Amino acid sequence: MTSPRESIEKAWLVWARRKMRPSPGAHPPPDLMAELSSLVEAAGGVVLGSETRMVATENPATMIGKGALGALKETVGEKGVDVVVFQNLLRPKQQLVLSEELGVKVLDRREVILDIFAQRARTREGKLQVELAQLSFRMGRLIGGRKELSRLGGGIGTRGPGEKKLEEDRRKIRSQLRQIERELMTVRRTRSLHYRRRREIGFPIVALVGYTNSGKSTFFNRVTGADVFVADQLFATLDPTARKLSLPGGKAAILVDTVGFINDLPEELREAFLATLEGIGEAELLVHVVDGSTERMEDNIAAVNKILAGLSYGGKPALLAINKVDLGVQGGRAPPGGFRISAKTGKGVDELLDAVEGELCSHRSAGNDSTKPG
Repeated sequence: MTSPRESIEKAWLVWARRKMRPSPGAHPPPDLMAELSSLVEAAGGVVLGSETRMVATENPATMIGKGALGALKETVGEKGVDVVVFQNLLRPKQQLVLSEELGVKVLDRREVILDIFAQRARTREGKLQVELAQLSFRMGRLIGGRKELSRLGGGIGTRGPGEKKLEEDRRKIRSQLRQIERELMTVRRTRSLHYRRRREIGFPIVALVGYTNSGKSTFFNRVTGADVFVADQLFATLDPTARKLSLPGGKAAILVDTVGFINDLPEELREAFLATLEGIGEAELLVHVVDGSTERMEDNIAAVNKILAGLSYGGKPALLAINKVDLGVQGGRAPPGGFRISAKTGKGVDELLDAVEGELCSHRSAGNDSTKPG
């Protein structure tokens, strides 16, 4: 979060959206700009406005066309914009040209998420994961820069220390990446040992999953008495947390809070933060917490299910908790079989915990051994 001494950056958002023919019965696309605005605000910026530019093809140099770029330059000057943030993922050359043309800093969605992660990480593991993600991203930028040089075909402007410096930087980053990966492996082995010991003493593991800002940490705090940081922001918590959960029938479980999911998470972050999802693999049961107050509820559910399936966790037993009912359920149809709860007020939480206990009992009675790593 921005410190009082830091000036708050004024941002303008841009989405170069591809023109596509609507297919019959297709759902409208998710409101990506609203989510990007929330990301920028979570990073400490203030959003002055946004624009969506329909493009037939992506401009290889500037993403948007010449006319759109001229209009954007005028907007930047008139409104005093400090940073332009693209919903699109920019290539190194595009970012460089745009920054030079507009005269301000230019970022893409991926870099905003990286910045939020850097601000929110608290544990040693979280900080290592942030550093790994940042270095992986920086390596990609260097490789992109190298490709841009190679396209020039050698000669003027491609000789001298520049090429040598790129190679030195790449070697240094590779060395740092290997060191961080070794440290992370140690942390992961330690956590796996903890999970194994918990299973040996008979505690089943329940993992909370859900789209970022769905209220997982508020629910976690309510049912475990923990004090995990909570805020109405995307990625308010990053580091995985585990606490003992006392169930209504007198049994106990280990409840694991995981990092919130997000649609189209950049590859660098997906790999770097995979360790925060290890609790999902160890869990006998998932509780999928959904923000029922957002119009994007169905899109968010689909995004989480897609990520779980991609991690081979799609077949795990799961309960759906439609959270924030105190704010009213939006987003059209509430999925059938979901428990309507308010983690803030406690409404419906006891019924959900009864269902958690019932699922765990039936799961163990059936002799399902899905908690063992595959």
